[in-house]
Amino acid sequence: MSKTPPVELGFSRQYDRGHSEQYLERHQEGWGRRLSRRLSLWRDEQVARHALSLADDPGLVLDLPCGAGRFWPVLAEEPNRMILAAATSADMLAVARASQSADVVARVESFVTSASAIDLGANAVDCIFCIRLLHHIQSAESRRVILREFHRVTRDTVILSLWVDGNYKAWKRRRLERQRAEEGRIEQNRFVVPRADIESEFHQAGFRILGHKDFLPGYAMWRTYILRKKEY
Repeated sequence: MSKTPPVELGFSRQYDRGHSEQYLERHQEGWGRRLSRRLSLWRDEQVARHALSLADDPGLVLDLPCGAGRFWPVLAEEPNRMILAAATSADMLAVARASQSADVVARVESFVTSASAIDLGANAVDCIFCIRLLHHIQSAESRRVILREFHRVTRDTVILSLWVDGNYKAWKRRRLERQRAEEGRIEQNRFVVPRADIESEFHQAGFRILGHKDFLPGYAMWRTYILRKKEY
């Protein structure tokens, strides 16, 4: 088991039962009432399927952090796949299990743990599926701690997403951050990472890049990377 102290992420402390249910309701309302949200979900799922295929359709996947379980149905499309799901909040896991269909939930084994100190042994899973985490982490050292832990726990691949530069939305984000700084509003919990920096961090942690998929090339900040452990 890992003994590394978990990286402290301020945003993760908010996910008590009430916040977890609000998180789910916000996404459900968007998907159900706004075309843009429905299209966003469709594209997220399309990207996830592409990433899983590029990772050779892993048989044992750890979804971490799993949020409200939005990707469990996609992960469960492979009938022989075993799914582990984890989050730092037991309330979030309870909401996720309550929000998904019974047949999908039956495929998922969930537990509480941190991405920086995963309560699993070395080479425990075929793939770590990490969506919507790293864009919350500004510190390169904190990212390196998480990537090293992913390298320890996965036997083969990692699929992860984050905000990267080199697109229109990142350019707009920089303008917004400058404006906020000028107004004295500097606190934030989501960050754009230069592509060169994060790709260097992947290599330093012992991964090679199998490929990537942009949510909307040239426009959106979201990029999903598919990584494989290097062979030495």
